[in-house]
Amino acid sequence: MTKRIRQLAASNTNRLKHIVCVVCAMLFALCSFAAAQQTERIPKIGYVSGSGDSKTPGPLVGEFQQGLRDLGYIEGKNILVAYRYVEGGLDRVPGLVTELVQLKVDVLVATFSIAIRAAKQATKTIPIVIVSATDPVAAGFVDSLARPGGNITGVVRLTRELSRKRLELLKEAVPRISRVGVLWDGNAAPGPAIASKEYEAAARSLNLEFQSLEVRGPDADVDGAFQAAATGRANGLIVVRNAVVDRHSERIIDLAIKNRLPSVWEGNEFVEAGGLMSYSSNDPANFRRVAYYVDKILKGAKPANLPIEQPSKFELAISLKTAKQIGVTIPQSMLYRADKVIK
Repeated sequence: MTKRIRQLAASNTNRLKHIVCVVCAMLFALCSFAAAQQTERIPKIGYVSGSGDSKTPGPLVGEFQQGLRDLGYIEGKNILVAYRYVEGGLDRVPGLVTELVQLKVDVLVATFSIAIRAAKQATKTIPIVIVSATDPVAAGFVDSLARPGGNITGVVRLTRELSRKRLELLKEAVPRISRVGVLWDGNAAPGPAIASKEYEAAARSLNLEFQSLEVRGPDADVDGAFQAAATGRANGLIVVRNAVVDRHSERIIDLAIKNRLPSVWEGNEFVEAGGLMSYSSNDPANFRRVAYYVDKILKGAKPANLPIEQPSKFELAISLKTAKQIGVTIPQSMLYRADKVIK
């Protein structure tokens, strides 16, 4: 009997040891899984867009998303992106940026000057990737293009530097033009106001009369601007892009065609929508490049050490369809030079 008891005790001891081993193994596995989850935390990006909305983000947001996919990122799986859309209310920008900072995003993407300035004021630690229409050094965003310093890097579109060239192209396309109207948002200081002054100086140097067509705020009176253009006998139009003007671009294009007014835009997506012509850097490529900077930062690069890129190529886009609608014949020499001709 004593021997049998010893055998049972030994058997129970072995069984207990086995159970303890299994439990320890399970606890170890759970700990390892938790540690792995912490190590493989999904990065979160904050993105402030000057155009579009949550239902129709617009093509440039789409280009950024394509850039992420090209680098192996899948939203919701190995990266999260919190989008904020201005929807015409530029006074909302600081609040939108603050929201993203409070979400503790790993990288903040700012795609226009007001958002860049708000981001710079909101955080000194979160890396910021910018898409700037103006020289970010002159604007005070960074120390230099080669070594930005601080927490900002990204891409420059050089929109402002092309002002004179756009007027030259408009005059070449439509030699009869003598007075050019410049449509801009007077509520969005300082960028559009600077642009208006630059176009005015360029117009005078090209012996063109200048007419300021100022609109204001989210409910910009675009129709009133065109009435002023007709009264002032403007026979050419330059459109200064910003979040508000972009939002009204469809109406502007319709009115330009209705008034048979040749229009030049600061992005080729507006020509695809019906504007006559544009001269700009390749915006789709610029916004895909933003994803490259996000990827570099997530992998440990410091914004201060990532040079800000300038475009090496500029594109001329012309819509022959719109030219026909407004009775303009584009010189063949320009069509040969154009990077994109819409028929």
